[in-house]
Amino acid sequence: MIQLSFDQLLDRVESKYELAVAAAKRARALTESGITDENLQSEKPVTIALHEIAEGQLELERPQQQKMIK
Repeated sequence: MIQLSFDQLLDRVESKYELAVAAAKRARALTESGITDENLQSEKPVTIALHEIAEGQLELERPQQQKMIK
């Protein structure tokens, strides 16, 4: 298993909070869908999600920010 660096992961997202939310959502999706591939069963869903984020396999959807009117 390749160790991921935190800096490498932060290059793919805008903040550490976005990273945590994205990894949690993807891990939940993996758990709910059931991991059937034997290679993936040896790793935890959060680890799989972080690897997918680091490799750019996931496209993160960001809500558009509203401009504040003064």
